[in-house]
Amino acid sequence: MSIDTIEAPQVEQDEQTAPTSAITFDQLNLSAEVLQAVRDAGYKNPTPIQADAIPLVLKGRDVMGLAQTGTGKTAAFTLPIVNTLIGGPRRTRALVLTPTRELCVQVEESVHKYARHSQLSVVSVYGGVPLEPQQKKLRAGVDIVVATPGRLIDHLERQNVVFDDLEVLVLDEADRMLDMGFAPQINRIVADVPKYRQTLLFSATMPPEVEALARKYLRKPVVVQVGRGSSAASTVSHAVYPVPRERKSSLLARLLKEANLDSVLVFTRTKHGADRVVRHLEREQIKATAMHADKTQPQRTKALQDFKDGRVRVLVATDIAQRGLDISGITHVVNYDVPQQAEDYVHRIGRTGRAAKEGDAFTFMAPDEIAMVKSIERVIGQPIPRISVAGFDFGTVAAD
Repeated sequence: MSIDTIEAPQVEQDEQTAPTSAITFDQLNLSAEVLQAVRDAGYKNPTPIQADAIPLVLKGRDVMGLAQTGTGKTAAFTLPIVNTLIGGPRRTRALVLTPTRELCVQVEESVHKYARHSQLSVVSVYGGVPLEPQQKKLRAGVDIVVATPGRLIDHLERQNVVFDDLEVLVLDEADRMLDMGFAPQINRIVADVPKYRQTLLFSATMPPEVEALARKYLRKPVVVQVGRGSSAASTVSHAVYPVPRERKSSLLARLLKEANLDSVLVFTRTKHGADRVVRHLEREQIKATAMHADKTQPQRTKALQDFKDGRVRVLVATDIAQRGLDISGITHVVNYDVPQQAEDYVHRIGRTGRAAKEGDAFTFMAPDEIAMVKSIERVIGQPIPRISVAGFDFGTVAAD
């Protein structure tokens, strides 16, 4: 596989960013309909990955976009896809595969936003909700399908959708999809799409598995890279709180009551742990909600919406939420449990410090998590300050 590489400067932004590029969207050869949608959304300047990727996608090149969360990658592929499909026949011409239901919905919303001045239609296809409404939309005909792999295969087996006219395939968060074990499903889906197509792959990291996937499915791709490796957003302040495991809930409640923590995303390692944290916070009269894989899709959607709308102050989630969630205004990310993989730390804290705004990342470190924190420090290339809270640090005991 022949690969050309374009490296863009590192930014920590999403589609709702302030101008950072020397060029404007008007210079990217986008159609009048798409440019109007961009203006309606209040955007003037593309982020670096958008500025570099959009012209390549418009030219029909296969593209690998390597970028952390918050760099504007969703618009980097949705804008040129919408631009290309406007005015064409009503057939399924683009497919976007995503690892999670939440990201699936967000990509659909992005397509709606940029296609608002066109006749293009889009449907999101994911599990956890009834299959029949999705089936009805697919059979009626749709231009763009955004899907999680498992549910899409359900529809393929029922012959609810065919990809004979597919022009563009997008593998979004490719590393996350492979981490979640979707490689067989991806292979099954790709077998049903035309061999000659444009393929776009976006990923936060480039492990050997992702490189192998790219070599298998992309033709002479251009690599557009924002930043290097596992870099953390410069707008995020980091802190580690040493605390015995059994006192983490009490420390979290203390910080929420005493510090200026407005909109807080808390990560736990397990689903049961998330529920326990929510119950503890509710006993402390702190509004919180949980989001994890045991929740139904309507429950997950409601939890996310309540958090976005400010009806609850704290969203407690497992790593289902660490990537792809576009939630503006998160002031703090709390690693209630230290992530076992150092790479996941970067993805988790990418939920704050977005759009050039400042954010804080707090990590609660139990004695058996010291080594994991040191591994994170090596990956992000900087030491993380320790903050000792009286009555909560190792070896101290205090009444709650």
